[in-house]
Parts: sequence; structure tokens; C-alpha cells
Amino acid sequence: MSGHFDAAETRDPEVRAAEQLVALRAHIAHAKTTPYCASGLDVDLTDLADLAKLPVTRKSDLMARQQADPPLGGVAGAPMGEIARLFLSPGPLYEPQGDTLDHWRFARALFAAGFRAGDVVHNSFSYHLTPGGWMFDGGAWALGCTVIPAGVGNTEQQVEAIAQLRPAGFAGTPDFLKVLLDKAAEMDRDVQSITKALVSGAALPPSLRAELGERGVAVLQCYATADAGLIAYETTAEGAVVPGMVIDEDVLVEIVRPGTGHPVPPGEVGEVIVTPFARDWPLVRLATGDLSALIAEPSPCGRTGPRIKGWMGRADQAAKVKGMFVRPEQVAEVLRRHPAVTRARLTVGRADQQDTMTLACEVATGETEGDVGLMTQIADTLAAVTKLKGMVEFVPEGALPNDGKVIDDVRPVG
Repeated sequence: MSGHFDAAETRDPEVRAAEQLVALRAHIAHAKTTPYCASGLDVDLTDLADLAKLPVTRKSDLMARQQADPPLGGVAGAPMGEIARLFLSPGPLYEPQGDTLDHWRFARALFAAGFRAGDVVHNSFSYHLTPGGWMFDGGAWALGCTVIPAGVGNTEQQVEAIAQLRPAGFAGTPDFLKVLLDKAAEMDRDVQSITKALVSGAALPPSLRAELGERGVAVLQCYATADAGLIAYETTAEGAVVPGMVIDEDVLVEIVRPGTGHPVPPGEVGEVIVTPFARDWPLVRLATGDLSALIAEPSPCGRTGPRIKGWMGRADQAAKVKGMFVRPEQVAEVLRRHPAVTRARLTVGRADQQDTMTLACEVATGETEGDVGLMTQIADTLAAVTKLKGMVEFVPEGALPNDGKVIDDVRPVG
């Protein structure tokens, strides 16, 4: 369906950057009023690129803080009387929901998927402890939709509800949408009222999207986390799904080299770092642990915001070698000490019943390619940083795959 959710989606990029800089400054100022962010955020923000000068927040930091200072570790930006719900994510990590209707900003993604006021929406995300169900519920309600809070499980009962209540849209995982359609066919129930879906939380391979489309359901997906809410969403142009996802207008996304906070150029795969403009949970540079890449070209759907390629895997690549963990941060430290190396990948293997490590380093074409002394220095640094010995090899610039991997564990399983 055509149209845009609001004027923010079609802003001039320079206007967007200026307005987001104002929002970022206000967000940082508010975050500094919380005990967790009271220090470490003193950076003069002259443009959005200065965000990279601030420290990265990892979920492990938040979990440790919550354990030491319950209930929320001094991170919440509002008192309990202004927090509507508390949720639990794996870790465990507890997150608050503010008292605004569309707290996680899902109305924008639902609108892009064709949802409109007056639609009945069958929501099969969980409403129990985790926030998934409430994320889509609030966005749909903010759009003026009526929600069936189906949750997970009870497949036959959900099919009966769809057949009776005739929802136009579905929210849930793509796998469960297929389960419902298959169960409806088995039960001989008519669920053809569902013609559109916004899915998340599981992979949507082209084959499954095509199958669901053949069964009358146009499916778009969005990328979100329990901590940050909506991050990016798919759009359409001239009836076709546009590759990649448009970044939500109220979140800043950076793609950084795994194990660091350093942004990578558009097109290079790295870890997704998000700063959502949320008063109640004022996170700054939260590391999602997910991989993606920025798309430089504007979207043909008319939205002028930046795009990412979508979810491309996990950045959590720690490997246990000879009983010791090796992490992407350590590989990044090796690169920091040797500027001649532009990119590197540590391959963990197995030979003669022993774990092995080989650090492949991209170096500029020239003298460094055959510099045995530099190779030895890098090997010494690798041993000093990881406390493990490894081989070093030089490869030409651009030789390493652009998949975001810093550590590649190729040891056989079993």
C-alpha cells in the first residue's frame, strides 16, 4: 500500500540529521540524570558522528548492574509510578515499558505493512513476561486497529477465532503464520480474511515469503529488540518488497566492527549499535549482538532515512581455545597496536588433536606484504593479548569475506 506514516519519513536528510542531533543531545542530558549514566557521557556533540566517541553499553553490563542494584540497576529514566509494565528477557534482563500507548514505536512498521485504522489484527506474539505481544499491540492500537491478543499456542482455538472474528492482519513469527494456515486447512476453516502480515522474531526465507504470498498473505518483516523496540522495517515500492529495511525515525543505528565501538563504512558488515530516544529506558549505544550493514542508496519507497540490510547473524563470536576464551575485543586490540593491518579474521581450527589459531590480516599492497618482521610482531601481540600462540598470515586488502566475522571457529563438531 502507498503512502507514508508521517512527514518525518520523507524529511530532507540534512534536516533529519539536524533534528536528530537536537534529540540526541536531549537524550544524553536525560540519560545523565540516571545513576548508571551519570558519568562517561561528557562529549561535545557537534554532529551525529560524535556519538561514536561515547562508550558502548552491553547487555552484560545492564544485567550486572541490575543484579547489584535491583530492580533496574539505576538505568530507568522515570519513577515506577510512570512505568506501566516490567518485562523479562533472557539473561535475565528486566526492561520497563513507559506509559505511552506506542512505547516501542511499532505503528510506523505496521503502517508500512499496510495496516490501517479499522483493521482487526490477530497478534500471536507472547504477552507473558516478554514484551513482544505488547509491542505490536500498542502500535496497532495507536493506528486505530482492533487487536485480538492471541499470544502463543492454542493453535486450534486461534484458528477458530480467526474464522469467527475475520481479522485482516496478522502479527507474529512467520513460522507460526504458516502453522495457523496449515491448521486451518486441516480443520476446514476459512481464514482468508488475513491478507497482510508484519512478522519478526524468526527468519523469513524467500521460499516461505513466496508460499505465504501464494496463500493470499502479503508479508513484510521488521527488526526489533526487547531493549530498544523497533529498529528497522521493510517497505514496498510499486507493489514489490524493497530490499533492506528503513531505520526507524526515533532510533540512531551505527554499524561497528565487532568487539569495538568503531563504525565501519556503508556496505561492510558489522555489529548493530542502537540509541533509541526513549525517556523511560534511556540507553546509549546499546550493542545488540546482531550483524547487519548500512545501505548507502536511498529507498525507492520514498522514505529518505538510512537503511540496513536486515538481520545478518550474530556478532557474539567468542571461542574457547585450549580452555581459554578468545573474544572479538582481543582481535580488535591486536589491530589497534598494528595500524598497517586494516582488517583481520582469527580462524580457530583443530590439528593433531590440538586447537590452532591463525590470524589472517589484510594489509595494504606494498612492502608490508612480505614484512616478516611485522608478521612476527603481530604474532607476539596476539600471544600477549590472548595468552595463546597463533600463526599469522597476510592477505591482500578485500580478500576477507564481508560477513562481519572476526572469529571463525571451524573445528569439527562431535
